[in-house]
Amino acid sequence: MGVYKTDGAAPAGRIDISRVDATTEVEIKSHMLEDEMAALADAGDYARQIRRRLGLTQVQLATKLDVPIDTLRNWEQGKRYPTGPAKALLKILDRAPEAALAALNGA
Repeated sequence: MGVYKTDGAAPAGRIDISRVDATTEVEIKSHMLEDEMAALADAGDYARQIRRRLGLTQVQLATKLDVPIDTLRNWEQGKRYPTGPAKALLKILDRAPEAALAALNGA
């Protein structure tokens, strides 16, 4: 079907096989690290955005989530990212803040 070109120029949305084959393990590891750093930054922005939208300080949100303040700060600074229940709770706070806050305040 002529999907791939070998002249180094792939059409938009297509894979350039020669370029993929030429990628070294070092380059792959570098790309993986860049992707991980971007994910951490995105997670930090997400946590900060939710907190600010709720009008809470870091201390207030950490208290409501029952996590150490350092944990929340690490999320917001992109040093770590929330996983498991904390990640799920942030999603609920994002999508249904009133219900989440009511449940957290009643706990």
